[in-house]
Amino acid sequence: MEMAKEVLAKENIQLNVSFKNKEEAIRYTGGILVDRGYVEPSYVDKMLEREELTSTYMGNFVAIPHGTEDAKEKVKETGLSVVTVPEGVDFGDGNIVKILIGIAGKGDEHLEILSKIAIVLSEEENIQSILDANSEEEIIRIFNEVN
Repeated sequence: MEMAKEVLAKENIQLNVSFKNKEEAIRYTGGILVDRGYVEPSYVDKMLEREELTSTYMGNFVAIPHGTEDAKEKVKETGLSVVTVPEGVDFGDGNIVKILIGIAGKGDEHLEILSKIAIVLSEEENIQSILDANSEEEIIRIFNEVN
């Protein structure tokens, strides 16, 4: 039997990336989930569709792009991608995003992940720590400190 993938593996994290615009940022964040086998390629289109419906900007320089409700069948495994954008990318309405967290949740697992992420990101020092991180391991540690 195949072991379930880690939800947040080192390979899911990209530090210090820069983007021209929101669409490019979302495609990149979703692309990690595709390349690592968490979702089918069409999931990325659903992430962009979701963004059209309602911005995934959460405040505090954070966006959590994820697919629409009907994108669930495109998810193979629950996974996260984390991308840091120190220069920021404009998500519209003057909202600048420096941390993108792509989410693919199988079944209802995304709800649990969302609440965990919300806890991590409610602490402003965690946001700074993520932006200051020099390694993928540091970011994984920040997320793992929350139970």
